[in-house]
Order: sequence, then structure tokens, then C-alpha cells
Amino acid sequence: MTSVERARRVFFLSRLVALSVAAFLVSTAHAAPPHLERQGSTQRLIVNDRPLLLLGGELGNSSASSAAYMAPHWPKLKQMNLNAVFAPVSWELLEPVEGKFVWSSLDQLLKDARAHDMKLVLLWFGAWKNSMSTYVPAWVKRDQVRFPRVQLPNGQSTEILSAFSTATRDADARAFAALLSRIKAVDAEQSTIVMVQVENEIGMLPVAREYGPEANRLFAEQVPAELLRRLDATRANGTGLHKLWAEQGGKSAGSWTEVFGEGDAAAETFTAWHYSRFVEALVTSGKAAYPLPMYVNAALNRMGKAPGEYPSGGPLPHLLEVWKAGAPSLDLLAPDIYFPNFVDLASLFRRADNALFIPEANNSDQPEVPANAFYAFGKLDAIGFGPFSIEAIGDLKPNPLADAYAVLRQLSPAILSAQGLGRMSGFKPRVLEDETVIATPITEDIGGYRFTVSFTDPWVPKASQRVATHGGLIVQTGPEEYLIAGQGITVTAKPVGAGPPLAGIDSAWEGTFDSQGRWVAGRALNGDQTHQGRHVRLAPGQFQIQRIRFYRYR
Repeated sequence: MTSVERARRVFFLSRLVALSVAAFLVSTAHAAPPHLERQGSTQRLIVNDRPLLLLGGELGNSSASSAAYMAPHWPKLKQMNLNAVFAPVSWELLEPVEGKFVWSSLDQLLKDARAHDMKLVLLWFGAWKNSMSTYVPAWVKRDQVRFPRVQLPNGQSTEILSAFSTATRDADARAFAALLSRIKAVDAEQSTIVMVQVENEIGMLPVAREYGPEANRLFAEQVPAELLRRLDATRANGTGLHKLWAEQGGKSAGSWTEVFGEGDAAAETFTAWHYSRFVEALVTSGKAAYPLPMYVNAALNRMGKAPGEYPSGGPLPHLLEVWKAGAPSLDLLAPDIYFPNFVDLASLFRRADNALFIPEANNSDQPEVPANAFYAFGKLDAIGFGPFSIEAIGDLKPNPLADAYAVLRQLSPAILSAQGLGRMSGFKPRVLEDETVIATPITEDIGGYRFTVSFTDPWVPKASQRVATHGGLIVQTGPEEYLIAGQGITVTAKPVGAGPPLAGIDSAWEGTFDSQGRWVAGRALNGDQTHQGRHVRLAPGQFQIQRIRFYRYR
């Protein structure tokens, strides 16, 4: 090889390397941060340019603060078929000295999540966590002049920071923006962190509003025009706040008591407005640094409880319009559901302007949780689901949640493809707040067939069944093809529309999807397994998938 040829070869190779690096940099630069994207009547979470279904769990409040504590739990979470962990990051640990940030705990959390192929949803424990202000740095706690506390009607202060303090708001917003800047710096390429929760279960206790001088002054002023415009524009939603407003004459201007009356309901609406405005400041500062999807979670109230007897003013069902008006930069308002009436409560947060995400879906050891997950994904197009204190059940044997997540993980591509398009639904018995179980069969049309789903298994003694734990989903994958998954449900079908009036089972297979998404058939079900072609049965106690093809006949 001559020197000229050698030089040409070196030039060609260096040029090839340069082009490859440039192509990589371009592809990286064009990779959008995690975001929400509309599909049909809902939104999906997009991560690394692909839709992602969050099969998650939320850690206990203190767990993520210690890498050593978490070390034995990460492998167990992976074995439980999670793909995401919802983990707190607290202001007191990140900014122990004002203006000086310590990122070691966040960086270790990222390292551990990546090592176990997990995504993260970070929970910002800033000014408030479960109403209280116990996760703020000591320099905030000790300076009650600069960072004032809530005052009760008798003048007594509480361990709750005032939402009316600009110093508190600005300090919290600066720390939150610093967190998002750090995430961008260390995670923009990998997108391990996919969403951020702003504060935690904001709500006023033990009264409906603050009674400090600034709060009293603002309560006597006019209701902001943007809130009243929102109520006027959303009359069709018919929430409790709309009813309250209408009962006072549906005024387009006035003080809080003139518009919403003299009672605690007006005080709680006032509180919700100012909490939402505080949060909006954090969201706008955070998104300016790195625009990840952001949400606020709600500590829900029991029926019959008065404001102040529950954390008041958070993004509760009767206050969603306040939060939509006051914090328009938020992507989601999310329920934490610890009450038995899951179906009723979750449904209130699935709206055209609010995709469903459930960061705390009861405690992870509750037996109804797996069926609730199937219902949330199938019926309500949830983008994510996460029982609380997930690390507490890593050693549980058997582990129904792990089994349910194994099935949901296999079904994720089909679920994501069907969300918002009317090709899927979820089923579970409705349970009332007093734990009464309504096991009446449910009928829904999906594609060309009308399905009736029963929750009491015909072949198992009724007394031995825990019907509240039964549930599943149906996804249409072709004109006559469906995936039916879950446990403890029996499904029958009838055709809808013109054509032969009866439905038969052309074929029924149990099986699984492998890691590449390919169907691996198990038994061909017939005879006793389909009651001689009369129904599809998923027996209680074992989550499974069946692939069914129906046909019509006379």
C-alpha cells in the first residue's frame, strides 16, 4: 500500500467515524423527552419515542432515602414484573443548605433503577407531604418569619407552610427547577425518569382554609375571573362545585362567599385555588428546566366528611375544575385510592382533559389490587398503576400482584394499541364504600360482539370465592379475534348489528406472549373448558390469557 493510498484510507475511516458520531448526535438530539400524546379519546405516555404502560409500585416514604435499605429490594421488584418504581425525593435531602444541592441520593436512585431496567416516577416531597411540611429543609423549618406557617382561627400555628408566602413558593420552585435541571443533565439521553409528581397529597387540615392576615385579606377579595370562566365553560361536567356555584346564582363576579356561599365549601374552594396557583409556579419553573410530564395526587375524602375533616383543597373530584383553571401547566390530576369503591373513584378522574394515572392504588398487599389494575387499564385507559409500599410484598408467596403484572406486561402492546379507540374494556365487581360487593354481570359491546362478564364462577362453591378480587379485560385484536385475560370471570358473547344472530367459539387457546411479543399457544380449549362452546371461563385464583376467535351462525 502506497503512502497516498494509506492516507486516503485513513481519511476515509476518519470521515466514516465522524459521520457515525454525527448521526448518533442527531438521533440523540431529536429524541423527545417523555411526554403525553393523544390517541383517540385518551393520552398515552411516550418514552424514547414509544408508548409505555407503567406497571409500577410506590415505595414507602423513607425507603428511597437509603441505597443500602433498597439494595435487597430492587431484585425482588424486578421479579414482581414491575417496569417502574415511584420513588420520593425530598427537599430536605437535596438542599440541606440553602443554595447548595446534594445529588448523591438522586444519582444512586438512577443508577439502581437502570441496573434493574426500571423506569422512575419521582415524587417531589417539597413544601407539603400529606398536608404537612415535614420534608422541608431545616433552614426552612426554623425560619418561621421568612417561611410562615398556617394559622388556625384562634391564631395558633401548625406544622403546615402557608400557601400565601411568596418566599416559600419561590424557594420551593427554585429547588424544584434545580431538580429538573439535574434530571436533564444526567438522564435526558436515557429517559429513566418519565414523570414527576409535584408535592404529595396537598390538603388543608384541620380546617378548610388558612386564617393568617394575608389569607383573610385575599378571602375577602374577588374570585379570580379565570376560575369563573372555567366554571361557565364546563357547566356540562356537572361537578359538585358547579352545583354549589349555581345554587348561589351562578355569578360572574363577587367575593368567595358571594359566589360560593358562607360555608366551608367556599373556604375549601379558596384553598384549592391558592394551592393550585402555588403548584403552577413550580410546574412552570420545572418545565422551563426540563419539560417532563407532571401531576399532582389527591388524598380522597370519604362521603359525609366536611372540609377540614379530610385534606381539603387538593385535586379532589369536586375541585377538579379549580385545579384545571389554577394550574393549567399540569399534565394530570391523579387519585390516590385507598377506599373500597375503586370503580367509582377512579372513573371520576378519567376525563377528556385528564388521562388516568393512579400513583397509589391502595396498599400493595390488599387482595383487590390486581383486579383493580385490570379494570384501570382495560376500562379507563390508565397510563399507569402503582400500589403503595410495593417493597413490602417482595417476599410474598404466592404473590397475586406479581402474577397479574406478568399477564399485563405480556398484554402491554395490545393494551397500548387499543387505548382510546373503543376496542377494549375492563371488568370487575363494583364495591361500595361500605364494602358491599355488587357482583351483577356487566354487558358491553366491543367490536362486533356484545359481551356479558360474570364474576361468580359457576364451577367453584360460591362460599369459597372472593368475588371482589375477580376481574379482567377484553381486547379486540381483529374483526372476530379477542384476547381475554384475568381471573374469576366467565364471558359469553352475542353478535351485534346485521347478520346471523348467534355467536359461537371458533377457537379458544390458552397461552402466553414471549419477550418478543410472539404468541406461544398452550392448550386448545374446548369441551368442559368452554362448557361445550357456551362460554369463555378464566378460573379463580390464576391470572391467564386466552385467545379467542368467535363466529356467527343462525
